[in-house]
Amino acid sequence: MENLSFKLFVLSGLQESGVYKPLYFLLTLILYALIIAANLTLVLNVTMEKSLHEPMYIFLSNLCVNGLYGTLGFYPKFLLDLQSDVHTITYGWCIIQGYVIYTSIMCEITILTVMSYDRYVAICKPLQYHSILTPYAVFKLLVLAWAYPLLTSLIAAILTVRIPICGSHIHKLYCDNPSILKLGCFQTTVNKIWGLILITLQLMQFVFILISYCHIVQVCVSSSEGRAKFTKTCVPHILVVVIFAATTLFDVLYGWDGSLHFPDIVRSALATQFLILPPLFNPIIYGFQLPQIRKVLCRQRCKIMC
Repeated sequence: MENLSFKLFVLSGLQESGVYKPLYFLLTLILYALIIAANLTLVLNVTMEKSLHEPMYIFLSNLCVNGLYGTLGFYPKFLLDLQSDVHTITYGWCIIQGYVIYTSIMCEITILTVMSYDRYVAICKPLQYHSILTPYAVFKLLVLAWAYPLLTSLIAAILTVRIPICGSHIHKLYCDNPSILKLGCFQTTVNKIWGLILITLQLMQFVFILISYCHIVQVCVSSSEGRAKFTKTCVPHILVVVIFAATTLFDVLYGWDGSLHFPDIVRSALATQFLILPPLFNPIIYGFQLPQIRKVLCRQRCKIMC
């Protein structure tokens, strides 16, 4: 089989930007800086502050680490493309970019699932919380949350690289597995079956999150204390889940169904929302709204001012 490691792919979506490229570059740079600052601030505070060494905050910091990981696969290359008239990427880097972005999506789902389980135990089984979510149990959940996406996505990447490529134009701002498979020289039934299996498993995780919060709501509506706890710790989590589900839905549908027709600029904007909203809003909506984290940040601000 021909070695395709150095084959160039052409990315689309920026051809119509024209004179607005400098503006897009500035806005993207500011956005990426905000994402890094917000997520890194929360991760460092959870790491350094002993009072935040609790399962909920540990899971949250991992969600932010995943946000940094996923955006690293997109923004540096996108910023370079905004500075160039030629938007190409080699086959090897295309596979790597698709792997990073895809694993980031899957890690987001698994971590959100683990976080919903944490809230379920905390609210529905408060007396057993520390006996169930021991440090070792938290460690195992985090290993599962990261290992499952990394390994299953690796299998998807291996199944992809065995397919010879007969095209070079990717109709997106970045590489992903479905876009590469569309350029394959023959039908990729095994890849599609594997992709459908992974999508089904992801949907099952969303169902688990829904069931968890149904139980939580049943417990919380019975008392004012429960409703207050639900509002403080669960409503932000639900918002994060909804934002993530909404922003990834279009990308999944378009990735597997080429019959969806949108103008390039609209398609590009919709297809990148999961790389903009969740990484930016996760630490803001979920992290900085938690009372304990706000206390830590306020205490640090006071120390700096003094």
